[in-house]
This record gives sequence, structure tokens and C-alpha cells, in this order.
Amino acid sequence: MKTIAQILSQKTRPLTTVAPGDTVQRAIELMREQDIGAVMVVDNDKLTGIFTERDCVHKVSSLSRNPKETIVSEVMSTKVRYVTTSMEVSQCLALMTERFFRHLPVLDEQKNILGIVSIGDLVKAKLSEQDFIIEQMERYITS
Repeated sequence: MKTIAQILSQKTRPLTTVAPGDTVQRAIELMREQDIGAVMVVDNDKLTGIFTERDCVHKVSSLSRNPKETIVSEVMSTKVRYVTTSMEVSQCLALMTERFFRHLPVLDEQKNILGIVSIGDLVKAKLSEQDFIIEQMERYITS
């Protein structure tokens, strides 16, 4: 079973974060530039929230708020669920499915930020794992 530590070790992109006082416009620009669906909101190296595409739609666009004038702390999700590096992909997928999350921050025991995983990262890892198992079963059956 693949762990979150293994997923993070394969990520090459630097972590994209914003400060609570940044504008929503800045967060949107970063997400567009990096082609990502969420940014962690960090203050003094500590996770204070997460801002996602969903937050943009539900808390900014649908309420006709101006992204250039709205600050991230006003619309970010503050009750952030996170995972640790020792968790398995299946556990994280279950959490995402249960809570309808698409992104999960990865923190260590001291709550230091290590990275973020997306539903795409986890599905890709799970499919790779299943492909490996199928390949091994096929070899066993044909030998």
C-alpha cells in the first residue's frame, strides 16, 4: 500500500501558498499560473486555512464579491482537514469521498506543512497500484 510520503516524494512542483491578507484575485492568479485547484493559506509558517476553486465559486462569485477587494481570510475554509505522511492512499481517498474534498494538506506531528495532495494524485497512485497487482497476477497465472 502506497503512503502519502511516497506520493509527496514524487511531486516536483513547489508548494503554492498565500497569506490570509492576500486578495482573492492574487490567489486565483496563482492557481491559474500553477494550474492547481487550491492554495494553502499560511501565516507565520502555520496553516490557517485553504482556499479552493469551490470557495471561489460559492463564497466569491455567487455572492457577487469583488476578488480584487476581498481578502482570502474572509472566504477561505478554516476548518481544514489534513493528513500525515504515514497515511495510506486508500485512507485518504475514503476521507475525500466522505467529505467531498479535492485537496488535503499534509502536515507532520508538529503541524508543519509538508505539502498537499489532490484527488488526482491519489487516484493516479491507486490506479498504478492496481495495474501492478494485475500484472503480477497475470504473470502468476501464465507461468
